[in-house]
Amino acid sequence: MQFENSQISKQLIYTVKELPFCKIYLFPKFILSEVNYGVHLDWNKIEKVIELVFLHYGVNCKIGYISNKVNSYSYEPNLWKKFHQKYDFVVASVSVCYSQINYVNATIEKQFSKKSIKRTDNIEESINWITNLKEFKN
Repeated sequence: MQFENSQISKQLIYTVKELPFCKIYLFPKFILSEVNYGVHLDWNKIEKVIELVFLHYGVNCKIGYISNKVNSYSYEPNLWKKFHQKYDFVVASVSVCYSQINYVNATIEKQFSKKSIKRTDNIEESINWITNLKEFKN
């Protein structure tokens, strides 16, 4: 389910940014992405998202990341390794998986990440998990 069609989207405050290859929803403590159908998510696209994140939160931010996998797209799971070598602003991630193949891909992705990656099948559970991380408790 696209985030904007979910019940929880009507209860939260967020900013939406559209890039040519995805939508990014910016919340106080996390971002949620929805990559467009058929896109190949490469390093250049990831850096465009990072630039958007730094413009919104600042370069010293600590945020969570939710990947709402509503569309079929491709990416290289080992980009997580490169990401964590260069950047350290994502505290934890959630992959919202709507199919078995998405779940398998998220499992592979998890092998390349130094940070926690949770897999769920709904947006509400993802948002609840990410907002209740101990890193965000004051």
